[in-house]
Amino acid sequence: MYHLGSSSTSTANRYSAKNNLRPTNFLFLAPQAKEVSVIGDFNDWQAGSHPLQRQPDGGWSLQIPLTHGHHQYVFLVDGVPTLDPRAQGVARN
Repeated sequence: MYHLGSSSTSTANRYSAKNNLRPTNFLFLAPQAKEVSVIGDFNDWQAGSHPLQRQPDGGWSLQIPLTHGHHQYVFLVDGVPTLDPRAQGVARN
């Protein structure tokens, strides 16, 4: 919801990094996989919400607009939850 107002608080919120969507690339190398998708806190962990596209080199990729900050996710490789080997950190499930 957008709120029009004259206070500096509403202006600060409107330009906050938390409210800006930025394209985020998801890449996963799985040449033998039949399907790869990404699930996470940004899609309520719903399988099938964000399927990746197979690339000619055997990789899979997708770009998702996400808000600034940390997001938790895993790849589903043929239905099996798989951690991103290139991720900068791991959270407990």
